[in-house]
Amino acid sequence: MSQPTPDNPQPPIAAAVIVDGGKLLLVRRRVKEGSLSWQFPAGEVESSETARAAAVREAFEETGLTVTDVKVLGERVHPATGRTMIYVACDIVSGDAYVKDDEELVELTWTQRGQLTEYVPYPFFEPVQQYVDESLTP
Repeated sequence: MSQPTPDNPQPPIAAAVIVDGGKLLLVRRRVKEGSLSWQFPAGEVESSETARAAAVREAFEETGLTVTDVKVLGERVHPATGRTMIYVACDIVSGDAYVKDDEELVELTWTQRGQLTEYVPYPFFEPVQQYVDESLTP
């Protein structure tokens, strides 16, 4: 897992990539991060946790879903934000998604493959895009 470094003192961000019933969960934040509007439930990895644990925690804090981490899909420095991102595929254990953290989120949506470009007009990070392509129904 990435830790803050002198070059990048900010902690990494863990993103929960959640697919259920052939749809992908996206959230829209109150404050845009660069050109980003719709994105995955995500937040900073705390010093006492792994990226996988942070993705699980953030999914619950933001959407009320209890999820389990399945695998790390990949890691990169996000080109729009400059933050180290760690993408974690997660499966739902229980709950129904809703805007739990209404100070941070405006809304959420479950989107199908054919609707993705309405929310995110560019491809995801390659390993994430591959996972999404394999997981979403046409």
